[in-house]
Amino acid sequence: MRKFLLPLALIALLSACSNSNQTVERVPEKSPAALYQDAQEALEVGNFLTSIQTLEALASRYPFGPYAHQTQLDLLYAYYKSGQTAQALATADRFIRLNPTHPDNDYVYYMRGLVNVEADGEILHDLLGIDRSDRDPGLIKQAFDDFSKVVSRYPDSKFAPDARQRMIFIKERLARHELSVANYYIEREAYIAAANRGRYIIETFGDTRASEGALEVMVRAYEKLGLDDLKADAEATLRLNFPDNELVSKS
Repeated sequence: MRKFLLPLALIALLSACSNSNQTVERVPEKSPAALYQDAQEALEVGNFLTSIQTLEALASRYPFGPYAHQTQLDLLYAYYKSGQTAQALATADRFIRLNPTHPDNDYVYYMRGLVNVEADGEILHDLLGIDRSDRDPGLIKQAFDDFSKVVSRYPDSKFAPDARQRMIFIKERLARHELSVANYYIEREAYIAAANRGRYIIETFGDTRASEGALEVMVRAYEKLGLDDLKADAEATLRLNFPDNELVSKS
């Protein structure tokens, strides 16, 4: 895997340098409708940099015209597709702040969730088989909140079903992070903290795959603390839900 990662990283670096060195041509003076049409044509063929350049010119020259809102929505999409996460997040935040009741805010929250997932990088790590459950989950928590807003505020939105599925994936990611913290506490012999974190996982992420590991942590922590009743309760729950688990299958 390492043999492939270096060439891929080099290609990405060279591509980024190439894009940054491109000569930016001045957007011609046209009507708002013509500029918007140019931007749409660039979007349709995947020429996101040209589309961004045109949309930014349109937003700057005609900030209050009939295309003002749609220009910002298209910029959000183009920034996301071109990997410009900071600009995409800023565009989403600004749009929601200035248009709190806009009918397309379900789309904006959904896109902001996608951008935060992209910034977190968890999908790439999964594809490469890299376990990064120990990393700061701040961005993925924000993504979960964004998708949650779509589901709760706009239940009939066409983006709600996909947002709901992404929340399930993110919940697994957050549960893995909490479990990595609990196991760290076990390694550091901080058994009270480990038991508390295990209980938090069961209470908050009980429907995820991390629940088995959380119960294991609780059993080990309570045993070290000499809390036999709590250990027995954790073991009973582990046996009931995961009868093949090594901690209870032979006992």
